[in-house]
Amino acid sequence: MNLTTARTLLRRALTSNSRRIFSSSCSRQMSASNANTTTSSYNFLFSNYLPPKPRDHGLTEIRGPYYYPVTQTYLDELLSDWGEFVDGVKFAGGAFSLMPEERLRGLIETVHKHDIYVSTGGFIEKVLSSSNGNREVIQKYLETCKNMGFDVLEISSGFLSIPADDWADLVEMTAKAGLKPKPEVGIQWGAGGDASIAELESAGTRDPKWLIDRAKTFLEAGAYMIMIESEGITENVRNWRTDVISAVTSALPKEKIMFEAADPEVFAYHIQNQGATANLFVDHSQIVQLACLRKGIWGTGSTFGKIVTVGKGESAGSHRIPSA
Repeated sequence: MNLTTARTLLRRALTSNSRRIFSSSCSRQMSASNANTTTSSYNFLFSNYLPPKPRDHGLTEIRGPYYYPVTQTYLDELLSDWGEFVDGVKFAGGAFSLMPEERLRGLIETVHKHDIYVSTGGFIEKVLSSSNGNREVIQKYLETCKNMGFDVLEISSGFLSIPADDWADLVEMTAKAGLKPKPEVGIQWGAGGDASIAELESAGTRDPKWLIDRAKTFLEAGAYMIMIESEGITENVRNWRTDVISAVTSALPKEKIMFEAADPEVFAYHIQNQGATANLFVDHSQIVQLACLRKGIWGTGSTFGKIVTVGKGESAGSHRIPSA
């Protein structure tokens, strides 16, 4: 071995050893600061601390099949890459009721594999309207959802008029069936069908107090979370009703409310005003953008470098991404 070769091997050994020492140091810091479980090669960079899964705030629920097909293969790959930032997957428009049983079970099992819950969406409105509120049909629907592997059952009434007591009764029935009840409330009559601004304006809106009073009733009845319908507030409106958002966040526990926010401008608004740990529902195509915003690593001119959290360990204010 000549001198040049010896020097080259020595440099490589020293470099490799330095990397191992640096990586080990970062790992110890992350263990001390209760870091998330995501692994990344960029463990020397700091980003916002977010509660690790399973968490009760900072939840992200994504839309599954509806506007676009979401196959088992796609969903598995999406959650393999981004599952650390996803807490729930929601079916919309009753799409699951049209799928072959084995394919639906496959989708649900794939989601569960990534430690993520599965929600029915608000299809119970169709169940109620088509059965005239028949209790046996409702019970059969709840049992079937439970047997298929659903975890959360959304109870919405955007198209229906339901007495508050009956709505609360549905919450209790859902909980007794072994599902987590998640009522959806809003101010817009006829919400849930992506109607035009003109249609919604002609239908009219409710007072925010109506929403808040019912949300409190449902929480007392055993609701695990309240979904806030975006139509009439930030969706299909000429001007956002930020007064409604303020009223809701002031009156209800933060960890018990989730806002529909399937628009980048809308979820950025919620993050700016509620912080990085707001509970939000977005489309599956938006999870990357929302994750970057929550972690404070990217944004727009109004959010870049402005979204921060306070860490839980020695690196106060932020945490490093753990090493692989």
